[in-house]
Amino acid sequence: MKILMYNVRPDEQKPLNEWVKQNGIQVDTNSVPLSTETVDLAKGYDGIVIQQHGPISDPSIYEKLHSFGIKQITLRITGFEIIDLDQAKKNDLVVTNVPAYSPRSVSELVLADVMGLLRHIGEVQEREKHGDFSWKGIEAREIHTLTVGIIGAGKIGSAVARIFRALGATVIAADPVHRPELNDTLTYVDHDTVFKTADIVTMHTPLTDETNQMITADVFKKMKPTAIFINASRGQVVDTGALVSALENKEISAAAIDTFEGENTIVGQDLTGKQIDNDNLKKLLAMPNVNVTPHIGFYTEVAVQNMIEISLNDVVTILNGQKSPHEVGE
Repeated sequence: MKILMYNVRPDEQKPLNEWVKQNGIQVDTNSVPLSTETVDLAKGYDGIVIQQHGPISDPSIYEKLHSFGIKQITLRITGFEIIDLDQAKKNDLVVTNVPAYSPRSVSELVLADVMGLLRHIGEVQEREKHGDFSWKGIEAREIHTLTVGIIGAGKIGSAVARIFRALGATVIAADPVHRPELNDTLTYVDHDTVFKTADIVTMHTPLTDETNQMITADVFKKMKPTAIFINASRGQVVDTGALVSALENKEISAAAIDTFEGENTIVGQDLTGKQIDNDNLKKLLAMPNVNVTPHIGFYTEVAVQNMIEISLNDVVTILNGQKSPHEVGE
Protein backbone atom coordinates (compact mmCIF):
# COMPACT_ATOMS: atom_id res chain seq x y z
CA MET A 1 0.00 0.00 0.00
CA LYS A 2 1.36 3.40 -1.04
CA ILE A 3 -0.22 6.72 -0.03
CA LEU A 4 0.59 10.17 -1.38
CA MET A 5 -0.02 13.15 0.88
CA TYR A 6 -0.36 16.51 -0.88
CA ASN A 7 0.62 19.93 0.45
CA VAL A 8 2.39 18.78 3.61
CA ARG A 9 3.65 21.44 6.02
CA PRO A 10 6.85 21.00 8.07
CA ASP A 11 4.84 20.82 11.30
CA GLU A 12 2.94 17.78 9.98
CA GLN A 13 6.08 15.73 9.43
CA LYS A 14 6.59 14.55 13.02
CA PRO A 15 3.10 13.03 13.54
CA LEU A 16 3.29 11.66 9.98
CA ASN A 17 6.58 9.90 10.72
CA GLU A 18 5.11 8.47 13.92
CA TRP A 19 2.09 7.10 12.04
CA VAL A 20 4.31 5.50 9.38
CA LYS A 21 6.47 3.89 12.08
CA GLN A 22 3.42 2.48 13.86
CA ASN A 23 1.65 1.22 10.73
CA GLY A 24 4.48 0.21 8.41
CA ILE A 25 2.83 1.79 5.38
CA GLN A 26 4.65 3.89 2.79
CA VAL A 27 3.53 7.53 2.78
CA ASP A 28 5.21 9.96 0.38
CA THR A 29 4.69 13.71 0.55
CA ASN A 30 4.92 16.86 -1.52
CA SER A 31 4.37 20.56 -0.86
CA VAL A 32 1.82 21.36 -3.58
CA PRO A 33 -2.00 21.36 -3.61
CA LEU A 34 -3.98 18.97 -5.79
CA SER A 35 -4.69 20.61 -9.16
CA THR A 36 -4.66 19.92 -12.88
CA GLU A 37 -0.91 20.57 -12.82
CA THR A 38 -0.19 18.17 -9.94
CA VAL A 39 -2.74 15.38 -10.28
CA ASP A 40 -0.29 13.22 -12.26
CA LEU A 41 1.86 12.96 -9.13
CA ALA A 42 -0.77 10.55 -7.80
CA LYS A 43 -0.07 7.99 -10.53
CA GLY A 44 1.26 4.78 -9.03
CA TYR A 45 -0.26 5.38 -5.61
CA ASP A 46 -3.16 3.55 -3.98
CA GLY A 47 -4.58 6.52 -2.09
CA ILE A 48 -4.22 10.26 -1.57
CA VAL A 49 -4.65 12.73 1.29
CA ILE A 50 -5.05 16.47 0.70
CA GLN A 51 -5.45 19.76 2.56
CA GLN A 52 -5.91 23.08 0.80
CA HIS A 53 -8.14 26.13 0.58
CA GLY A 54 -8.50 26.33 -3.19
CA PRO A 55 -11.33 24.46 -4.93
CA ILE A 56 -10.80 21.28 -6.96
CA SER A 57 -13.28 21.98 -9.73
CA ASP A 58 -11.79 20.67 -12.98
CA PRO A 59 -13.46 17.37 -13.94
CA SER A 60 -10.21 16.10 -15.43
CA ILE A 61 -8.71 15.83 -11.93
CA TYR A 62 -11.39 13.36 -10.86
CA GLU A 63 -11.20 11.47 -14.15
CA LYS A 64 -7.43 11.08 -13.86
CA LEU A 65 -7.59 9.90 -10.26
CA HIS A 66 -10.12 7.28 -11.34
CA SER A 67 -7.95 6.20 -14.25
CA PHE A 68 -5.01 5.77 -11.85
CA GLY A 69 -7.10 3.28 -9.87
CA ILE A 70 -7.51 5.59 -6.88
CA LYS A 71 -10.74 5.00 -4.96
CA GLN A 72 -10.87 7.96 -2.59
CA ILE A 73 -10.00 11.58 -1.84
CA THR A 74 -9.30 12.01 1.84
CA LEU A 75 -9.18 15.51 3.29
CA ARG A 76 -7.27 16.08 6.50
CA ILE A 77 -9.44 19.13 7.20
CA THR A 78 -13.11 19.62 8.04
CA GLY A 79 -14.34 21.75 5.14
CA PHE A 80 -15.17 19.69 2.07
CA GLU A 81 -16.79 22.43 -0.02
CA ILE A 82 -13.63 22.51 -2.14
CA ILE A 83 -14.61 19.12 -3.59
CA ASP A 84 -17.01 18.68 -6.52
CA LEU A 85 -18.98 15.85 -4.94
CA ASP A 86 -20.85 15.10 -8.16
CA GLN A 87 -17.59 14.58 -10.06
CA ALA A 88 -16.23 12.49 -7.20
CA LYS A 89 -19.27 10.23 -7.24
CA LYS A 90 -19.22 10.00 -11.04
CA ASN A 91 -15.64 8.74 -10.85
CA ASP A 92 -16.22 6.33 -7.94
CA LEU A 93 -14.15 8.38 -5.51
CA VAL A 94 -15.13 8.18 -1.85
CA VAL A 95 -14.63 11.55 -0.13
CA THR A 96 -13.82 11.79 3.59
CA ASN A 97 -12.93 14.63 5.92
CA VAL A 98 -11.83 15.05 9.53
CA PRO A 99 -14.95 16.46 11.20
CA ALA A 100 -13.56 16.61 14.75
CA TYR A 101 -9.79 16.95 14.75
CA SER A 102 -9.97 18.88 18.03
CA PRO A 103 -13.09 20.92 18.81
CA ARG A 104 -11.22 22.48 21.74
CA SER A 105 -8.64 24.04 19.41
CA VAL A 106 -11.20 26.32 17.77
CA SER A 107 -13.16 26.93 20.96
CA GLU A 108 -10.05 28.07 22.81
CA LEU A 109 -9.27 30.59 20.06
CA VAL A 110 -12.83 31.91 20.36
CA LEU A 111 -12.33 32.26 24.11
CA ALA A 112 -9.03 34.12 23.57
CA ASP A 113 -10.71 36.49 21.09
CA VAL A 114 -13.64 37.18 23.40
CA MET A 115 -11.38 37.83 26.39
CA GLY A 116 -9.22 40.24 24.39
CA LEU A 117 -12.17 42.11 22.91
CA LEU A 118 -14.05 42.36 26.20
CA ARG A 119 -10.99 43.89 27.85
CA HIS A 120 -10.37 46.20 24.86
CA ILE A 121 -6.78 44.93 24.54
CA GLY A 122 -6.40 45.99 20.90
CA GLU A 123 -7.71 49.48 21.60
CA VAL A 124 -5.51 49.85 24.68
CA GLN A 125 -2.40 48.79 22.78
CA GLU A 126 -3.19 51.18 19.94
CA ARG A 127 -3.51 54.08 22.43
CA GLU A 128 -0.32 53.15 24.22
CA LYS A 129 1.65 53.44 20.98
CA HIS A 130 0.85 57.16 21.15
CA GLY A 131 1.46 57.55 24.88
CA ASP A 132 -2.20 57.41 25.91
CA PHE A 133 -2.60 55.30 29.05
CA SER A 134 -6.02 56.63 30.04
CA TRP A 135 -9.06 54.53 30.96
CA LYS A 136 -11.66 56.39 28.90
CA GLY A 137 -14.15 54.06 27.20
CA ILE A 138 -12.47 50.77 28.14
CA GLU A 139 -14.52 49.63 31.13
CA ALA A 140 -15.02 45.91 30.54
CA ARG A 141 -17.92 43.54 30.93
CA GLU A 142 -17.46 40.21 32.72
CA ILE A 143 -18.30 37.00 30.91
CA HIS A 144 -20.61 35.65 33.62
CA THR A 145 -22.97 38.61 33.06
CA LEU A 146 -23.29 37.96 29.31
CA THR A 147 -25.29 35.83 26.90
CA VAL A 148 -23.29 33.87 24.34
CA GLY A 149 -25.22 32.96 21.18
CA ILE A 150 -23.95 30.12 19.02
CA ILE A 151 -24.97 29.58 15.40
CA GLY A 152 -24.28 25.88 14.80
CA ALA A 153 -23.90 23.79 17.94
CA GLY A 154 -22.18 20.77 16.44
CA LYS A 155 -18.89 19.37 17.71
CA ILE A 156 -17.06 22.71 17.72
CA GLY A 157 -20.07 24.81 18.71
CA SER A 158 -20.74 22.42 21.59
CA ALA A 159 -17.17 22.82 22.83
CA VAL A 160 -17.58 26.60 22.68
CA ALA A 161 -20.83 26.33 24.63
CA ARG A 162 -19.25 24.25 27.39
CA ILE A 163 -16.33 26.64 27.84
CA PHE A 164 -18.53 29.71 28.21
CA ARG A 165 -21.06 27.89 30.39
CA ALA A 166 -18.20 26.88 32.70
CA LEU A 167 -17.32 30.58 32.98
CA GLY A 168 -20.86 31.39 34.07
CA ALA A 169 -22.30 32.83 30.86
CA THR A 170 -25.83 32.17 29.68
CA VAL A 171 -25.54 30.16 26.47
CA ILE A 172 -28.14 29.98 23.71
CA ALA A 173 -27.83 28.27 20.33
CA ALA A 174 -29.58 27.98 16.98
CA ASP A 175 -29.17 24.59 15.35
CA PRO A 176 -31.65 22.30 13.54
CA VAL A 177 -30.29 19.36 15.57
CA HIS A 178 -31.06 19.49 19.29
CA ARG A 179 -28.59 17.41 21.29
CA PRO A 180 -29.92 16.11 24.63
CA GLU A 181 -26.41 16.00 26.08
CA LEU A 182 -26.34 19.82 25.88
CA ASN A 183 -29.51 20.35 27.89
CA ASP A 184 -27.50 21.38 30.97
CA THR A 185 -25.27 23.67 28.92
CA LEU A 186 -27.44 25.74 26.58
CA THR A 187 -30.95 26.65 25.54
CA TYR A 188 -32.01 26.16 21.92
CA VAL A 189 -33.65 29.18 20.30
CA ASP A 190 -34.21 30.44 16.75
CA HIS A 191 -31.69 32.46 14.76
CA ASP A 192 -33.41 35.79 15.34
CA THR A 193 -33.33 35.30 19.10
CA VAL A 194 -29.58 34.70 18.95
CA PHE A 195 -29.00 37.77 16.81
CA LYS A 196 -31.21 40.07 18.89
CA THR A 197 -30.34 38.97 22.43
CA ALA A 198 -26.76 37.62 22.47
CA ASP A 199 -23.91 39.78 23.70
CA ILE A 200 -21.50 37.52 21.81
CA VAL A 201 -22.57 35.93 18.51
CA THR A 202 -20.21 33.19 17.35
CA MET A 203 -20.46 31.25 14.07
CA HIS A 204 -19.76 27.51 13.89
CA THR A 205 -21.59 26.33 10.80
CA PRO A 206 -20.38 24.41 7.75
CA LEU A 207 -20.55 26.19 4.40
CA THR A 208 -23.70 25.07 2.58
CA ASP A 209 -26.21 26.64 0.23
CA GLU A 210 -28.24 27.59 3.31
CA THR A 211 -25.37 29.17 5.25
CA ASN A 212 -23.63 30.92 2.35
CA GLN A 213 -23.89 34.69 3.06
CA MET A 214 -26.09 33.95 6.08
CA ILE A 215 -24.84 37.01 7.95
CA THR A 216 -25.95 40.08 6.00
CA ALA A 217 -26.35 43.79 6.69
CA ASP A 218 -29.89 43.13 7.91
CA VAL A 219 -28.63 40.56 10.39
CA PHE A 220 -26.04 42.94 11.84
CA LYS A 221 -28.78 45.55 12.29
CA LYS A 222 -30.63 43.07 14.54
CA MET A 223 -27.67 42.73 16.90
CA LYS A 224 -27.04 44.81 20.00
CA PRO A 225 -24.74 47.81 19.45
CA THR A 226 -22.63 46.34 22.27
CA ALA A 227 -22.43 42.89 20.62
CA ILE A 228 -19.20 41.11 19.74
CA PHE A 229 -19.30 39.06 16.52
CA ILE A 230 -17.04 36.03 16.01
CA ASN A 231 -16.56 33.98 12.84
CA ALA A 232 -14.43 30.87 13.23
CA SER A 233 -16.33 28.78 10.67
CA ARG A 234 -16.11 29.67 6.97
CA GLY A 235 -15.47 33.07 5.44
CA GLN A 236 -18.35 32.90 3.00
CA VAL A 237 -21.02 32.62 5.70
CA VAL A 238 -20.51 36.34 6.32
CA ASP A 239 -20.94 39.27 3.93
CA THR A 240 -17.58 40.88 4.77
CA GLY A 241 -18.59 44.26 3.38
CA ALA A 242 -21.63 44.22 5.65
CA LEU A 243 -19.38 43.37 8.62
CA VAL A 244 -17.11 46.32 7.84
CA SER A 245 -20.12 48.65 7.59
CA ALA A 246 -21.63 47.34 10.83
CA LEU A 247 -18.38 48.11 12.65
CA GLU A 248 -17.95 51.52 11.03
CA ASN A 249 -21.57 52.46 11.83
CA LYS A 250 -21.25 51.10 15.40
CA GLU A 251 -24.10 48.64 14.84
CA ILE A 252 -21.88 46.16 16.72
CA SER A 253 -18.97 46.93 19.04
CA ALA A 254 -16.23 44.51 18.00
CA ALA A 255 -15.42 41.42 15.96
CA ALA A 256 -12.97 38.58 15.56
CA ILE A 257 -12.58 36.68 12.31
CA ASP A 258 -10.40 33.63 11.80
CA THR A 259 -11.69 33.11 8.29
CA PHE A 260 -12.79 35.57 5.63
CA GLU A 261 -13.89 35.89 2.03
CA GLY A 262 -10.97 35.77 -0.38
CA GLU A 263 -8.64 34.05 2.06
CA ASN A 264 -7.48 31.34 -0.36
CA THR A 265 -4.48 33.29 -1.61
CA ILE A 266 -3.69 34.91 1.74
CA VAL A 267 -3.81 32.56 4.73
CA GLY A 268 -0.68 30.54 5.32
CA GLN A 269 1.38 32.93 3.17
CA ASP A 270 4.09 35.42 4.10
CA LEU A 271 3.02 38.54 2.22
CA THR A 272 5.48 40.91 3.89
CA GLY A 273 6.05 43.92 1.66
CA LYS A 274 3.36 42.88 -0.81
CA GLN A 275 0.02 44.45 -1.55
CA ILE A 276 -3.00 42.60 -0.18
CA ASP A 277 -5.71 42.59 -2.82
CA ASN A 278 -8.63 42.55 -0.38
CA ASP A 279 -10.03 45.95 0.57
CA ASN A 280 -12.41 44.67 3.23
CA LEU A 281 -9.64 42.72 4.93
CA LYS A 282 -7.39 45.80 4.96
CA LYS A 283 -10.17 47.81 6.62
CA LEU A 284 -10.66 45.14 9.28
CA LEU A 285 -6.92 44.90 9.95
CA ALA A 286 -6.85 48.65 10.61
CA MET A 287 -9.55 48.49 13.30
CA PRO A 288 -8.28 48.15 16.89
CA ASN A 289 -11.58 46.58 17.96
CA VAL A 290 -11.18 43.71 15.46
CA ASN A 291 -9.04 40.60 15.80
CA VAL A 292 -8.02 39.04 12.48
CA THR A 293 -6.25 35.67 12.51
CA PRO A 294 -5.25 33.67 9.40
CA HIS A 295 -7.46 30.58 9.79
CA ILE A 296 -5.48 29.23 12.75
CA GLY A 297 -8.37 28.02 14.88
CA PHE A 298 -7.41 24.43 14.12
CA TYR A 299 -3.68 24.97 14.57
CA THR A 300 -2.63 23.18 17.74
CA GLU A 301 -0.36 20.19 18.31
CA VAL A 302 -3.28 17.95 19.25
CA ALA A 303 -5.32 18.95 16.20
CA VAL A 304 -2.46 18.50 13.71
CA GLN A 305 -1.72 15.03 15.08
CA ASN A 306 -5.38 14.05 14.92
CA MET A 307 -5.74 15.34 11.35
CA ILE A 308 -2.80 13.21 10.22
CA GLU A 309 -3.87 10.07 12.08
CA ILE A 310 -7.58 10.21 11.26
CA SER A 311 -7.06 10.94 7.56
CA LEU A 312 -4.45 8.21 7.04
CA ASN A 313 -6.53 5.71 8.97
CA ASP A 314 -9.46 6.56 6.70
CA VAL A 315 -7.37 5.84 3.59
CA VAL A 316 -6.39 2.43 4.97
CA THR A 317 -10.00 1.68 5.91
CA ILE A 318 -11.28 2.44 2.41
CA LEU A 319 -8.45 0.61 0.62
CA ASN A 320 -9.22 -2.43 2.76
CA GLY A 321 -12.79 -2.38 1.44
CA GLN A 322 -14.37 -1.06 4.61
CA LYS A 323 -16.55 2.00 5.19
CA SER A 324 -15.11 5.09 6.85
CA PRO A 325 -17.32 6.85 9.41
CA HIS A 326 -16.17 10.16 7.94
CA GLU A 327 -17.59 9.87 4.42
CA VAL A 328 -19.26 13.03 3.08
CA GLY A 329 -21.68 13.67 0.25
CA GLU A 330 -23.58 10.42 0.57
